[in-house]
Amino acid sequence: MNEAVKLTLKDFTSDQEVRWCPGCGDYAILKCMQRTLPSLTSEKEKTVFVSGIGCSSRFPYYMNTYGFHTIHGRAPSVATGLKLSNPDLDVWVITGDGDGLSIGGNHMMHVLRRNVDLNILLFNNEIYGLTKGQYSPTSNVGTRSPSTPQGSLDASLNPCAFALGAGARFIARTVDTDQKHMPTVFTRAKEHVGASFVEIFQNCIVYNDGVFEDFTNKKEAADRQLHAIHGEPLIFGKERNKGLVLNTKTLTLDLVTIGENGITEGDILVHDETNPTLAQMLIKLSGEGMPMVLGVIYCDPAESYEKIVHQQQENVTAQKGKGDLNALMRAGRTWEVA
Repeated sequence: MNEAVKLTLKDFTSDQEVRWCPGCGDYAILKCMQRTLPSLTSEKEKTVFVSGIGCSSRFPYYMNTYGFHTIHGRAPSVATGLKLSNPDLDVWVITGDGDGLSIGGNHMMHVLRRNVDLNILLFNNEIYGLTKGQYSPTSNVGTRSPSTPQGSLDASLNPCAFALGAGARFIARTVDTDQKHMPTVFTRAKEHVGASFVEIFQNCIVYNDGVFEDFTNKKEAADRQLHAIHGEPLIFGKERNKGLVLNTKTLTLDLVTIGENGITEGDILVHDETNPTLAQMLIKLSGEGMPMVLGVIYCDPAESYEKIVHQQQENVTAQKGKGDLNALMRAGRTWEVA
């Protein structure tokens, strides 16, 4: 028996010209995915990328796998049908903050609560890039755009908080420019059985350039990013001397400095990715000096939807036998119209 051929980045790269704006963060995400899949021993014939509408939704064209470029907001629904039809496929859903959380918000909510075994990557640039810079559900209050010339008045939507509220069992965050961190998140997402939701902070260099600069700037990143790792203390900073502790009086997270006021590393809260209450606090963390929490924030696996659907079908078949479509079509009238 011949040994399996080891695939490379080139094997997952299609022959299509990549057509994003020069400097777009999507290039980095694409290259990272093409580089990561071979290390996951993914098979091209069993890998499918499904997208909706938006800049990110060109993704399937550039992957040398199967792919569907569907309609606005409906990628989760198409991907659900695909996974139910063939549970052996590795299905990735590529969407954006507008496609996935505006017109597609209802579809996203249900695919998460059902826990369909899909890997959902939501590219968040806090703007509508494809349609020339209108504000999106994740845009900050005050965002000036062609659709909000005086500044947006809408409270912005937190994608990970939305996912947690919808019942997602896996929630993670990463950044488009972090080529070391992104593969670890993609790997965990693929290994997770059930719906995995990954928010990727992605820069739109044309319509919303630098919107995440406060925590992605290389000079400040170490002091503004906290990479959560299960079982390890929630420590960050250039000197690795900043951390989070639980304030038992207010039931909130406080920022502390190790070595000050008697604080030791042993006082720092240890990350437990199975704890939904902690996940909620980390996702919504805000305030002066507070970091942006990246990595796997929540992971608590449960049986996937397509598995229980097929189990139900097998149980009914065992009880009643296989149906006969031909006999059903010739069974005569099933109703009368008076």
